[in-house]
Amino acid sequence: MAGGGIPTAPGGNKAYPGNLTLYVTFTCVVAAMGGLIFGYDIGISGGVTAMDPFLKKFFPSVYRKQSADHSTNQYCKFDSQTLTMFTSSLYLAALLSSLVASTVTRTLGRKLSMLFGGVLFCAGALINGFAQAVWMLIVGRILLGFGIGFANQSVPLYLSEMAPYKYRGALNIGFQLSITIGILVANILNYFFNKLDGNLGWRLSLGGAVVPALIITVGSLILPETPNSMIERGRKEEARSKLRRIRGVDDIDEEFNDLIYASEESRKIEHPWRNLLQKKYRPQLTMAILIPFFQQLTGINVIMFYAPVLFKTIGFGGDASLMSAVITGTVNVLATCVSIYGVDKWGRRFLFLEGGIQMLICQVAVAIFIAIKFGVNGDPGDLPKWYAIVVVLFICIYVAGFAWSWGPLGWLVPSEIFPLEIRSAAQSINVSVNMIFTFIIAQIFLTMLCHLKFGLFLFFAFWVVIMTIFVYIFLPETKNIPIEEMVIVWKKHWFWSRFMVDVDYPNGLELSKGGDDVKKV
Repeated sequence: MAGGGIPTAPGGNKAYPGNLTLYVTFTCVVAAMGGLIFGYDIGISGGVTAMDPFLKKFFPSVYRKQSADHSTNQYCKFDSQTLTMFTSSLYLAALLSSLVASTVTRTLGRKLSMLFGGVLFCAGALINGFAQAVWMLIVGRILLGFGIGFANQSVPLYLSEMAPYKYRGALNIGFQLSITIGILVANILNYFFNKLDGNLGWRLSLGGAVVPALIITVGSLILPETPNSMIERGRKEEARSKLRRIRGVDDIDEEFNDLIYASEESRKIEHPWRNLLQKKYRPQLTMAILIPFFQQLTGINVIMFYAPVLFKTIGFGGDASLMSAVITGTVNVLATCVSIYGVDKWGRRFLFLEGGIQMLICQVAVAIFIAIKFGVNGDPGDLPKWYAIVVVLFICIYVAGFAWSWGPLGWLVPSEIFPLEIRSAAQSINVSVNMIFTFIIAQIFLTMLCHLKFGLFLFFAFWVVIMTIFVYIFLPETKNIPIEEMVIVWKKHWFWSRFMVDVDYPNGLELSKGGDDVKKV
């Protein structure tokens, strides 16, 4: 793959020359590792809250409630606001830091933002590993959240700007793949650390977050800056030679000139935040808000955070429930690889629609299975083994549907649709909305499970229907379109074109009928 160039498409269509070089592949793989910190955290927090020594030390009331009465309503066992605050405090911190990260990313570059992310996450991991009281846990979580805010803001942008446009989808999804690997590694570590005596297990689980933090910290020091970011900060000649190296060809003038043009447009804008409200950015702003909003309402974080708790509730023992979480984590990683293979071939819309239908069927099935056994009072009696296996199977098919659709595309599509002048600010909105709803859902999930019971899965299924219809009607296809030419897809769209009346085609370009390629006019 690394050797062949991207051919110029027939019929005068625009295709920037460039190869998928070893250099660009290496930089994108290293940068994508930024997703490990987010994934590790999602996986570890759910597992640690299912460990008895951890609950005994920090949340004794939950531990007593859980161990006092085994016939208690399974739906309401873990309903504790303090325990949930431990998990979800991180997302508020990530929300705040992503807003600061926007300015850092724009003025100081994508690399520095990643470095801040790694250092802050490292500090949080150490505090959590050595925690003696709940306040230390919360402070550690907040620092982890600051780190995640910086990393999630800068990494997807970095990947979209570095990648040759024909491979942008696959390289960008490396970020989501890292998140899923982080979740899986965390689940496996929880499984083994849970077997250790005393407090050592959860300390190793929480403190282990130092490893992914060091990977992104060191990675950000050795990575090159993106040409877009160099041009934005006035280092044009350096950007030209960097672009030549990244693309692996000498003929980079056309792409370089388009980047300069985009940067000059960007420089005219003093207040990117205020600018986002302009009519011509309405389509991008809508997507920056709705895509992460919908991504959280697929219900995936509920499954991933609380997979061990959920499986314990369905009736697995503690050890078995962590093992089931490892199984779903493995499915998550493998299905993300499917997305890497198909996103630039089949397109973004196909994956969104197929994944949505698959998730819907599974959510309804899981709701029915849980309803049959647990009823409304939450007492399942004896659960046959086949029953538990069927529920895990449906949850796995659901996770696969998410992992090749809303999982990676929820980060990819927003990071590739923004013009340079609002890119950092809009990406911050994307991360912020994601974190707000992750926070809200993490905060209310256990209470909702207690009150809605099996209906919780139907609640998320309803939202999956809404988001699938939204994608079908309103989201244009963005595969194989250079990131600086993206305005064209909105101008061609039956609905969004009305907002784009004042926007010119970049450098006299137009989209060919298939919607896949760009041609000169």
